[in-house]
Amino acid sequence: MTSIYDIQQLLKRFGTIIYTGDRIADLELMEDELRELSQSQLIEKQTYEAALMVLRSEVQQLKEKMR
Repeated sequence: MTSIYDIQQLLKRFGTIIYTGDRIADLELMEDELRELSQSQLIEKQTYEAALMVLRSEVQQLKEKMR
């Protein structure tokens, strides 16, 4: 997992497409979906943690741009 696109493709494999028009909200929803997939043991812990780092980094960058 190195990009948001990778995460979107992973979620798409499970039938999840997220687009609300609000980038930060989209990223937060992706995090929720990943958490559910991890808790259901549908994805590996390593995949979950890598995706989480990418998402949180992107959210932080977006919030810094808004300042």
